[in-house]
Amino acid sequence: MSPDELRPATVTRLLLALSLVAAPHVVHLPLWLSIVAVVLGLWRWLVARTARPLPGTLLRVVLTSVVLLAVYSRYGTLFGREAGVSLLIAMLALKLLELKTPRDVYVAVFLGYFLIVTNFLYSQSAFLAAYMFLVVMALTALLIDLNRHQPATVGEDLRVAGRLVVLAVPLMIALFMLFPRVAGPLWGLPKDAHGGLSGLSDEMTPGRISQLGQSNAIVFRASFDGPFPQPQQRYWRGPVLWQTDGERWQAGTATEHRSPLTGLNYETLSEPLQYSIILEPHNRLWLYALDLPASVPPQARLTADFQLHATRPVRERWLYSVASHPDYRTPPLSDEERKRALQLPPEGSPRARAMASRWRLESPNDVAIVQRALQRFRNEPFVYTLQPPLTENDFVDEFIFTTRRGFCGHYAASFVFLMRAAGVPARVVTGYQGGEVNPVGNYLIVRQRDAHAWAEVWLPGQGWTRIDPTAAVAPERVEMSIDTSALGEQVRFHMPNQAWLRQSWQTLSYGWDTFNNAWNQWVLAYGPDRQASLLSWLQGSALPWQVLATLLLAAVFALLLTLILLWLHRERRDSDAATRLYSRYCRKLAHRGLGRAPHEGPTAYAKRVALARPDLALASAQISRLYSALRYAPYPAPVWLARLRYAVRHFRP
Repeated sequence: MSPDELRPATVTRLLLALSLVAAPHVVHLPLWLSIVAVVLGLWRWLVARTARPLPGTLLRVVLTSVVLLAVYSRYGTLFGREAGVSLLIAMLALKLLELKTPRDVYVAVFLGYFLIVTNFLYSQSAFLAAYMFLVVMALTALLIDLNRHQPATVGEDLRVAGRLVVLAVPLMIALFMLFPRVAGPLWGLPKDAHGGLSGLSDEMTPGRISQLGQSNAIVFRASFDGPFPQPQQRYWRGPVLWQTDGERWQAGTATEHRSPLTGLNYETLSEPLQYSIILEPHNRLWLYALDLPASVPPQARLTADFQLHATRPVRERWLYSVASHPDYRTPPLSDEERKRALQLPPEGSPRARAMASRWRLESPNDVAIVQRALQRFRNEPFVYTLQPPLTENDFVDEFIFTTRRGFCGHYAASFVFLMRAAGVPARVVTGYQGGEVNPVGNYLIVRQRDAHAWAEVWLPGQGWTRIDPTAAVAPERVEMSIDTSALGEQVRFHMPNQAWLRQSWQTLSYGWDTFNNAWNQWVLAYGPDRQASLLSWLQGSALPWQVLATLLLAAVFALLLTLILLWLHRERRDSDAATRLYSRYCRKLAHRGLGRAPHEGPTAYAKRVALARPDLALASAQISRLYSALRYAPYPAPVWLARLRYAVRHFRP
């Protein structure tokens, strides 16, 4: 076999390594593309095993054109995350059909390295990072195999690759910690990279929040400096909705309510809660905080209706700290705010408007009107359900007087409509309520299923006051988050005698989530602010942080150089060990009158021993061959030294 020909084992290892790289993408790729990639890989493997010719240029051109058209027809473009990744995998699979020389393998391996990066466009979990670390080792081992003069085992190549990768880890950590961080990704992500992100929006229609209520996806994790707040205080404020057409609620235009505050414009009536949040990316501007936020994280602002807004969409995990006051009193309304807090469509919901007008005539103040509405929700046969019936004509009238079945969005929207119709300023607030306590990590986990909507009414002497009309129907909603597994008539499996198993599984789940939280906090959320905090801690010493960073990098390079020198010393030590073992072998023969002459090399000596003692011919030839390989081969395998040691130990002349 010529040096430019590929060994079947090399092709097989390349196919396995590329399969490991592309495996996480299977859930994102069209089914037909996965099948095409597998078929082309098997085709190339059969060619390598049977020495058949590769397909001709015409067939490759036809296949490439067909795949390009298929990808374009599937996505309508060849750019963006989904189309780009699909195109890259398709081209890599087609590249296998022209794999003839080591140069082609180099190209395929480096495409594999690039494909590793694309996996992190979908997930940055610790599990995926560890998996890709192993895949990098597999690809690097293949490069090592291509540069060997003599074949070696897969294990030997992986050991060398592992050493190279481990040697690079200190430098990687130093660059990660000290290299200047930029806000957001280093490169601009394609427009569809955040298309799959879900969560609350700045508008609400019936059923929207109930869809989130059936998802266990994590929205954020919150760690408190002291004890957890009481369940009735766990209202995580999100978008505030002011404008309605009778069914859909919207935040309104930015000029109406998103002017930033220069200071705290409400009166605090309690000590603040101090906590930090690791927010999952949701591609929106708003951040979440408990009522009412009293501090503003960097690169964020506080709006006039007490929302925290980031200066850019949240497209990566964000760690920020907040202080909130659970008890407060807001200032009087401006004329513009009162007008917006009483806005209603000119027509629609006549029965609800008539009832609200009657409440206004019969009630002494706004507080009494609020109580009339809550009593109606409490006394009438209203039902709290994730699957409310559809309303056909008039949402408010049909919900209040006919269906009486709805999720929190139904109750909040209809309650605010009634308040405004009665002349009480009100608005809808969306966000999350509750949270699951992780006892292992001592933090709250807030999931999409905790999505909630409530109301705020403005009362004289109190200001904006939170009212949760859902609590009038389902009081437990204030005390705990929704667990969708307990809703509906679903079959559930019970293990009354295996409570310890459930407890153990739950503890493992909390432990795994705690690990993920640490990974998010110290790796994925390590942005400019966190780096600045680290450098300010370094700056606490007498030396400037620039000098300290330079010293740290120098220490890392010194450590890396030390490891390399130790590795080279071990290689030399292994070579000396081979000489000692061979000398021991020669001494054993000398005791039997077969001493080695000074001019004899290992091969000549083994031949003389074989002529004198035919019974020792096989063992002498093996020892001579192993010793020569260890002394003169360019890349001696570590396993050869172990074999030589075993052979000399059991040599009995």
